[in-house]
Formats: sequence, structure tokens, C-alpha cells
Amino acid sequence: MTDFNFNTTPQMVFRKGVAAQLGALLVGMLGARILLVTDATIRSLGLLDEALADLETNNAVVSIYDEVEPDPPVRCVDAAVAIGRKENVTGVIGFGGGSVMDTAKIAAYLLRSGQPLEECYGVEQCTGERLPLVLVPTTAGTGSEMTPISVLTKSATEKMGVSSHQLLPELAVLDPLLTLTVPPEQTAATGIDAMVHAIEAYTTKLKKNPLSDALALEALRLLSANIRAVMDDPQNVTARGEMLLGSMLAGQSFANAPCAAVHALAYPLGVRFHVTHGLSNSMMLAPVLRFNQSHCTAEYARLGEVIFGDASADALITGFETLGPSLGLPAQLRELDISEADLDMMAHDAMAQTRLLQNNPRDVTEADARAIYGDAW
Repeated sequence: MTDFNFNTTPQMVFRKGVAAQLGALLVGMLGARILLVTDATIRSLGLLDEALADLETNNAVVSIYDEVEPDPPVRCVDAAVAIGRKENVTGVIGFGGGSVMDTAKIAAYLLRSGQPLEECYGVEQCTGERLPLVLVPTTAGTGSEMTPISVLTKSATEKMGVSSHQLLPELAVLDPLLTLTVPPEQTAATGIDAMVHAIEAYTTKLKKNPLSDALALEALRLLSANIRAVMDDPQNVTARGEMLLGSMLAGQSFANAPCAAVHALAYPLGVRFHVTHGLSNSMMLAPVLRFNQSHCTAEYARLGEVIFGDASADALITGFETLGPSLGLPAQLRELDISEADLDMMAHDAMAQTRLLQNNPRDVTEADARAIYGDAW
């Protein structure tokens, strides 16, 4: 019998159109003065309109920060916190993709705790309390609504994570209608990103457990069965809902059985070259699977069966070599204007991600990282 701990968001609502009832849903949970964190695209698409109207109907005073950037830099958190303090907010909503939710999580914590952000980086370094928090994902990818993790860009060369149980929200609100406007490339990249979460959770060296395994397998079943459907018909609400649910389950899984080398080696792509998180993970997945194969052949065979209908590790790897390109994503790093001369620098940067690398089923040296990038290039 495996001893393990399991933590997750205590409440979740999954319903088509539920975002339009956000005010009624949140009465009494966030208080009367709410900071809503989002980005300019979400706002320009009108995805907030019905939610804001319902919040107003239910007497909420909403202050909006809508300047979250991809791979959010610390300045986005600082700006959101400044608005929250000025308006004396009593609760926070994160309404958007992973970058928005990561920003909202740490902002809600800083607004109440007063702890300096620099003291929060790492695992369970948050010592205070946060404001009440609700997360509303608009992409089927990060599963951030179910994770106690916020990843921020500290500088032109460094990403840092805050991992603490205080970052889990009180409530996650999942509405498939919010994902209908996600563009094709982002749909593909975030869908594969969610698969990466489940794959790494299923094969992680540390904290792997029966519950995280079950969630990862179901997430992969849902995601693999629906990713082509949402690419072929972006308005397929049923398939969009299955993808959103799969992303959420993958988030629950890797929140408890943490990610590893795919994420560690993806980070330099985002920091150095501004490649989106989902695409970065998609690009690094097959090369890392190939590197790890000798250490988790049986697990990869099980995943090959669930995802591609072929119970072999080779089927898993070759399946992901072709899946991204078949959905319109680039196949090699050179297609992203990354030169071979950049690979040494990226390998050096990746080794700083010890929080992730310690979970990988096979130890990764800097020389290994360089070789993996060479494979991806």
C-alpha cells in the first residue's frame, strides 16, 4: 500500500453557461469588493461581459486588472496587487488562461499576507493567509485552477515558481463556452500541454500515487479522444467541455505528483525566446520521452495504449512526434528561429529548475539537457 497525501481545490462547478451566473454563484464567498484579474484579449473578446453584469446585479464592486502578459513577469503581480490595495478588495477572481490564473493566485496571497514575494519562491514557503479566490479558466491546458503553483518570470533569463497550499482557490468555475474562441494553434498547444501534465504526473519519480495515476489516465483518455474534434470544429461544445475537464483532471494529478524534465527544459524557451508555455512543452515532449524511455518503459506502454491505442513505449513517442505537427504546430526548435548555438545556453538555464528536475524518472545532467535540445532542434 502506498502512503500519500492528496490536496486539491475544494469546490468545482462544471456547467455550460455558468460564467454568466458568476455573481449569484459567488455571493458571500468573495465579499463585496472584488479584484478581477484577466488579460486584454479576454476582455476584448467580450468573454467577461455576462460575468461582470451578473456580478454587478449581485451588488459586487469590481476592479479590473487586464494587463496580464504571457509567462507573467513579476510586474504584472505588482500591478494587480497595487490595484487591490488601493480598492481595499475583499476577494479575487482570476478569469483567463494559465498566466492570468497564476497572477491571480499570487496576488490574492500577497494582498492579505503582506509577505514579500521574494520570500515565497520555492515549496511551501508561504507563511501567511490569502484573500478568498475563485479561478475561471478560459483555455483547456494549464489546469492552474487545480494547482497550488504560480510560475512567474523574474528576469530575462529566469522563471521561478511559488508552490504552496495557500494558492489553491476556494472554487474553480469551468464553463466550456469560454473556450470556443481559443485560436487553433493555441487550442492544439494547450491541449498537448495538458497531456504533458498528465504524462509527467503518471511517471514522476516523487509523490506518484494511485489517485494521481487514475486522474492522469482519465485526463489522457478525454484529451486524446477530443483534441482532433475541437481542431476540426472549434464550436463543438461537447468536445470543448471534454478538453476542459481533461485539463482540470490533469491539473489535479500533477498538483500532487509533480511535473519533471519536459517542463524544466521548456522554461528556457519561454524565458529566452518568448515561446508560449503550451508550445514549449509540446516541442520538448517527444525528446524527453525518448530520453526517459529506458527508465519507465512499462508506464509508457500503458500511456501508449490509452492515448494512441498501442501498448508500447515506442508508440507513445512516435505518436507525439507526429501529433503536434499534424495539428499545425512546429516540429523542430529551428522552426522557432532558435539557432544551434543557443542550445548550450538553454541547457545551462534548464539546470536551474531543480524543483522540476528532481522529479524526473531519469537523472538529467547539463550534458543530457544539451543532447535533448539537440534532439529537439
